[in-house]
Amino acid sequence: MAIVDLLMPKMGESIMEATILKWHKQPGDTVKQDESLLDIATDKVDTEVPSTAAGTLEEILFQVNDVVPVGAVIARIKTDVKEPAMEEYQSVAPVKSEPEMAAVPEERPDSPYLNPTNQQRDNAYPTTATHLDTGSTKTNGNGNRFYSPLVLNIAGNEGIPASELEKIPGTGNEGRVTKKDILQYVSHRKEGNGSYPGVSAGNATLSRSYESQSSSGSPSANPPDAPEYNFGGNVEIQEMDRMRKLIAEHMVRSKHTSPHVTSFSEADVTNLVLWREKEKADFEKREGTKLTLTPLFIEAVVRCIKKFPLINSSLQGDKIIIRKDINIGMATALPSGSLIVPVIKNADNFNRVGLARQVNALANQARNNKLKPDDIQDGTFTLTNVGVFGSLMGTPIINQPQVAILAVGAIKKRPVVIETEQGDSIGIRHMMYLSMSYDHRIIDGSLGASFLTAVAKELEAFTA
Repeated sequence: MAIVDLLMPKMGESIMEATILKWHKQPGDTVKQDESLLDIATDKVDTEVPSTAAGTLEEILFQVNDVVPVGAVIARIKTDVKEPAMEEYQSVAPVKSEPEMAAVPEERPDSPYLNPTNQQRDNAYPTTATHLDTGSTKTNGNGNRFYSPLVLNIAGNEGIPASELEKIPGTGNEGRVTKKDILQYVSHRKEGNGSYPGVSAGNATLSRSYESQSSSGSPSANPPDAPEYNFGGNVEIQEMDRMRKLIAEHMVRSKHTSPHVTSFSEADVTNLVLWREKEKADFEKREGTKLTLTPLFIEAVVRCIKKFPLINSSLQGDKIIIRKDINIGMATALPSGSLIVPVIKNADNFNRVGLARQVNALANQARNNKLKPDDIQDGTFTLTNVGVFGSLMGTPIINQPQVAILAVGAIKKRPVVIETEQGDSIGIRHMMYLSMSYDHRIIDGSLGASFLTAVAKELEAFTA
């Protein structure tokens, strides 16, 4: 018999953990390969995790509502496959005991805790996840601490060596460095002032401002001296549901990561609106799918991204990653009132009919909770339509790790001055505001405004 570890799958570039919603099997149950074992949720999607092997579910390592880092072992499956003989393991490094794992090597050049490769980081997860996330977070005799795989992953991505990680103050149980702690540290580190409260002096004491930020998850969300539960008056108190908590965390993280700037423009979309009204019935009959405005907006965005490729990028440390694939995320409202962002991969490869089919298919899957993890991954730019809710414009929050997001507002008929060679006149036109938020670390006002103006002109120049 062999034991197969089931790992928490990676479900997106910026997703580093997931919450377990439900186990469909219990220890002792027979499982088939690719059979659904459990439901999980991230801040973007709920999905099922299939079994990677056929056999008997031997052990469940995390329970419902546990938050588990990507790559951690969540269950073990006993299979009928014969285990390799001992001589087959001669070339494999022996498994460390728990006391040995406690000591995180600071100087080893091949350590996965320094500047790890993806493979090193993945290999580190199975050997540390269970031990680290059970509350055993004391430092050892050398002063080194245990770290969760999530913290180690963030440290590796940000180039934080073990010696620096040791000095980050922890607010978790027995001084453990939590995700909030390291994200706060990374945010401060990127400001470039070379110091950090409680780190530059080599001690583990938090400053008052950092302590209040870490405990609340956002700067001064609850001032230390404010009465926490003195609501007063006639009120109703509602607990945030799981999805709302995840969305809130994602939004706060985005604002902490990217300095947001929002530019505004407006477009005369009369030609586009009139063409759609004329063609939508025949289009649906001919193509078998509805013609909405969204694919027409995406079509214009794709053309402009090709002119301004830096808009289609992300930032990792001090490196700008310009994405060659144009994957457009479209914010979609769910029946619950939340939003989800399915992604049209390689949107520049589709014509208008293809975009319409992609938009409708993904929107329907989202509303019926049928999206797969791959449907929400690898977006490079996001479009959100605040106009469907009646808003004229909005100031959207960037969908990390992207660097820009475009919002289109409600289309309204307005009297507009029309300039012609024969003179000016006033006419009734279909007008729409556009607003784009962008990461000011790499996109300045000139580029942001130029791209937004180009999108507006593409919409105004719409032709069949």
